[in-house]
Amino acid sequence: MLQAERYLRDQFAALGCEVAAHEFEACGGTYRNVVATRIPLTASARGEPPLILAAHFDTVIGSPGADDNASGVAVLLEVASRLREVPLGRPVRFIAFNLEEEDIPVGRQGLLGSLAYAAHLRATGQTMLGAIVLECVGYARSEEGTQQVPPGVPIAVPSTGDFLGVIGNAASAALTAAVEKAAQAHVPVISLVVPGNGELLPDTRRSDHAAFWHYDYPAVMLTDTANFRNPHYHQPTDTIETLNLDFIAKVVEGVTAAVRTLAEAKGPV
Repeated sequence: MLQAERYLRDQFAALGCEVAAHEFEACGGTYRNVVATRIPLTASARGEPPLILAAHFDTVIGSPGADDNASGVAVLLEVASRLREVPLGRPVRFIAFNLEEEDIPVGRQGLLGSLAYAAHLRATGQTMLGAIVLECVGYARSEEGTQQVPPGVPIAVPSTGDFLGVIGNAASAALTAAVEKAAQAHVPVISLVVPGNGELLPDTRRSDHAAFWHYDYPAVMLTDTANFRNPHYHQPTDTIETLNLDFIAKVVEGVTAAVRTLAEAKGPV
C-alpha cells in the first residue's frame, strides 16, 4: 500500500493538484488517505463547498484488484487529468481512500479510511457539496443473464451487465439525479435512491459512500455492481485481462461530465 500511496501522490502532483496525506489510526497503526485538491482561480470559487470524487486503493488479500478497485482509481486519475484546464466554480478534492476492504481473517471492519475522513470533516465543521465514490467500475458484459439483482432492490434491473449503477440515499437524491443526468449521455445508467442510509438494502452500503451517509453528507456510489456481475470479485482472477476497457472509457466520459457539471457551477446541487 505504501507504493500505491507514493504513486498516487506523484500522479496527482504531476497533474498540478495540491496533495496532502490525511492520517488516521486503525488496527494498531497509522494509515493515510491521499487527498489531492484542484483549487479554483477565483477567491469566491475557492470559498464554495468542495465536490469530492473518491475511490479506495486497497484490495483484499490474495486479489490483484483490477476491478476492485484499480478501475475506480484509474477513472479517478483520468478525471483529474481532464479537469486540469477546466475553470472551476468550487474546489474539487480527489481522494484515494485506504482500508476500505473488510479483512475477515484479521477481523478488521471496512470503510476505515473514509469513516476517519468523514468524521474529520464533521468534527472540524466542514461542509461539502457531495461525494461521488467510484467502486468497481470496469467489468461489463453484453450477454443476457450476466447481471444479477441484489436482494430487495425495488426497481427493474436489466439482465445484461453493461450499465453503471448510481446509488444514493434519500438525503442524496438531488446529487444522484444530477450525476445520472450528466453521465447518461455517455454510459448507460441505472440509478437507485434508497431510504434512510440503506439499512434495508445492505448491499447498497458496501463502499466508502456509506461513511459520508453516516455523517449526514450527501454521497453517491458509482458501480458495475461488483459480485452481482463480476465472477472474479475478490478472487485471484480479478486481473486487467477481465476488464472491459471500452466500458471504462465510457465511465470516464460520464464521470467527467458529472464532475464538470457539479464543479463548474456555484451554489447547491
